[in-house]
Amino acid sequence: KRGFLVMTMALALAACDDDSPTAPEDPNVVTFTAQLSAANEVPPITNAESTARGDARMVFNLTRDAANNITGATVNFTVNLNSFPAGSSWTLAHIHEGAAGVAGGVRINTGLTPATAIALTNGGVQNQQFTSQPVTDATVINNIINNPAGFYFNAHTALNPGGAVRGQLVRQ
Repeated sequence: KRGFLVMTMALALAACDDDSPTAPEDPNVVTFTAQLSAANEVPPITNAESTARGDARMVFNLTRDAANNITGATVNFTVNLNSFPAGSSWTLAHIHEGAAGVAGGVRINTGLTPATAIALTNGGVQNQQFTSQPVTDATVINNIINNPAGFYFNAHTALNPGGAVRGQLVRQ
């Protein structure tokens, strides 16, 4: 009997193993990343910023109605840029609609403007954070969630006002 009791206790403890998460992911938080490159711009960058690179992380904080439909979101952006010529000026950054190789319209803005441009004194910046204004177009939010490859993040500079680095969104 003692052996059976010991075996039962051992099995019960093994079942409590915490290698797998017990809490479900928050359905109101959706994260995307983008690997940025000057070569991804349309057309690709060929001037002094042609070696520029970076990455972006975008965390969508969703709002929902009583029926659980997405009604809006705010987006927290964290951007890293590197390999720009020293002294470049980062003037804009957005999420655009458009598949790889296709230029598209702005759908979500970081809030960066030429008036609030960020100097890339040493050719880059690390962990630059922005939070979007509330996005109230639920169709855009749902389209990004359902087809992230149809959207891209890009950063614009004074030298490349149409975009200096770009990367398609990937859901994490």
